[in-house]
Amino acid sequence: MPHEPLGHAFSDQGLLRRALTHRSAGPRHNERLEFLGDALVNLFVADALYQRWPKADEGALTRARAELVRESALAGLARTLQLGDHLLLGSGEMKSGGHRRDSILADTLEAIVAAIYLDAGYATCRDTVLPWFEPGIEALPSGKVGKDAKTSVQEWLQARQLALPEYSLVETMGEEHERSFRIRASTPSPALHAEGVGSSRRVAEQQAAALLLEQLEQCVTKELKSG
Repeated sequence: MPHEPLGHAFSDQGLLRRALTHRSAGPRHNERLEFLGDALVNLFVADALYQRWPKADEGALTRARAELVRESALAGLARTLQLGDHLLLGSGEMKSGGHRRDSILADTLEAIVAAIYLDAGYATCRDTVLPWFEPGIEALPSGKVGKDAKTSVQEWLQARQLALPEYSLVETMGEEHERSFRIRASTPSPALHAEGVGSSRRVAEQQAAALLLEQLEQCVTKELKSG
């Protein structure tokens, strides 16, 4: 892979190759690098937000970081960096279009971050990676990011001293390389439930929470009209 899109020329090409190798392609894959890269990405983004938003509270900083490091956002960066063109995949993943899948692209981006860190150290890694996130950081409203659906549901229920929702796995669908999850969010009082489907449990939970919040708000509207 040419170094221009990444902004880093690897001294150890073996690290780069490993970062681009999906587990379907063999035992020397990128999952350990992904683990390390996930922590580094969260640290770099958290530090950048902390420095730039001196008046933002912990909740706003947390929501902003979550927005920037969510799977779809990382996958978008991976596409910008042309990682999909250089992925090493097993035959099954190649046939199913694994080089286009958000989960694989996001994991590969994190693995690349770890590989840069191991190849050149913390400072070089940070200075290489942060520019990838600059457009996303600049696009955020300073100090303000909307709450995610699960947080909104929790706060809605807590404000009314009601029990918090439970999230349960209803069904796992698809082959191992292309799984999707059905999650149910339910509340005992009022007795409501909603289901969401997504490529990860987190995505499905957020979808279920958003639908549940709509139902909760509809309950309040009905009560006001009947009252």
